[in-house]
Amino acid sequence: MKLSVFIVLLSIFSECSSSPIVNNWATVKQAAKISDSPQSIGTYTAGCLSGAVSLPQNGAGYQLMRPTRGRSYGHPDLIQFIESLAKTTQLQHWGVLLIGDLGQPRGGPTPSGHRSHQTGLDVDIWYLLSAQAAIRSLQFNERETWNAPSVLAAGSDAIDDSQWSIAHEKILETAAQQDEVDRIFVNPSVKRLLCTRQTNHDWLRKIRPWWGHADHFHVRLKCPLNNKNCADQEPLPQNAGCDASLAWWFSEEAKIPAPTSKKTEAPALPALCNTVLKAQVRLTLSHPESQL
Repeated sequence: MKLSVFIVLLSIFSECSSSPIVNNWATVKQAAKISDSPQSIGTYTAGCLSGAVSLPQNGAGYQLMRPTRGRSYGHPDLIQFIESLAKTTQLQHWGVLLIGDLGQPRGGPTPSGHRSHQTGLDVDIWYLLSAQAAIRSLQFNERETWNAPSVLAAGSDAIDDSQWSIAHEKILETAAQQDEVDRIFVNPSVKRLLCTRQTNHDWLRKIRPWWGHADHFHVRLKCPLNNKNCADQEPLPQNAGCDASLAWWFSEEAKIPAPTSKKTEAPALPALCNTVLKAQVRLTLSHPESQL
C-alpha cells in the first residue's frame, strides 16, 4: 500500500475511533458562517469558530505540515498573523517556517493532540527551519512524515546548540511584539535561555513556559475586538517572568507526571457552537491553493 494512502486511511480511522461529541467536529470538512463577520466563540479550550479560513499550504516564508490532519483553519486574524510573521522571516533570511496545527474547519474539540486550538486563534510553529523548504515545495510524504526535532539535548533540560540558533530567538521576539498576540507557549528551557540574553525584556512576559513544547512553539492570539462571544484568557503578569515562577519549572515537583485520573467530561461548549456545527455551507472559504 502506498504511504500516502496509508496515511489518509490511518487519519480517517483515528477520527472515527474518537468520542461521538468530538467526532461531530472532526468530521465536518468545510467552514461555515453564521454572521457577517468571522467569530471566535467561547474559550480556547471550549469553543468554536464561524467564518474560518484555511491557510494555503505554501506561502512566502512558510509551508504547512501534516495537511491530512485537516487542521489548517483559523480566524482570518490568525491567517494574517502567520503570513505576516512568515514574510518577515523570509525577508530577514531566518529560514522557512514549518506550520503545524491551527484548528478544524469550525473549530471545536479535536480527536487527539490538543485540548485548545478550538476558537481558531492558536497555531503551532515548528522550531525546524528547513533549508530544503527554502528552495522547493515539500512533497506530500515529507509533509506527513517529517518530525520536528526537540531543541533539548537528549535526557536533559539543556538547549541543544545544534538545534537552536539566533534565528529562533528573533522569530519568537518578532511574534511576541505583535499587538494581537496574547501569549506564546514554549519549553521552560527556551524561556530560561531567553531570560539570560542581554536584551530588552518587555516582550518576554508573553513567552510562557509549558509542558510539551520542546519541538515547537504555540502562538495564541487575543480575542478579536468585534468578537463579543469570545473569552480571553486571564491577563498575564506584568513582569518578564524570569523569576521564581520560572525556577519552579526545573524543580522536582514540576517534573513529576500528573497522576492518572478517570476520564472527565469535556467542557460544555457555548450554545452558539451548536448553531455553528449544524450550519449549512453558504460559501467556500478555503483558499484553492490549500489543496495539493
